[in-house]
Amino acid sequence: MYHLTEENFDIEVLRETGAVVVMFYEKWCPKCSMTRPYAEELEEKYRGRVRFCEVEVEESPRLAAVYGADIVPAFLLVRGGAVKAFMKGVVGDEVLEKRLKELL
Repeated sequence: MYHLTEENFDIEVLRETGAVVVMFYEKWCPKCSMTRPYAEELEEKYRGRVRFCEVEVEESPRLAAVYGADIVPAFLLVRGGAVKAFMKGVVGDEVLEKRLKELL
């Protein structure tokens, strides 16, 4: 996953013409650690069609506040610079992939 910060978020996500999934996480979060492997599997499965990125909340608190990532993990789904969906907390594998397919 491509690491995002407050400095590169606009360019890498909001100015991107394609589909982007952003995972907000905390280094200490066990639920984030449990969710990451599945997100990485989807990244591999949809390589070339969807860009997967990550934001570490403590490192980029402004982004977390702007997008309401007060519960982690959280997933922001963006297409053509527009937010299409936002999910907070642990989401089931099927739900995440279903929303990803809707993004395409």
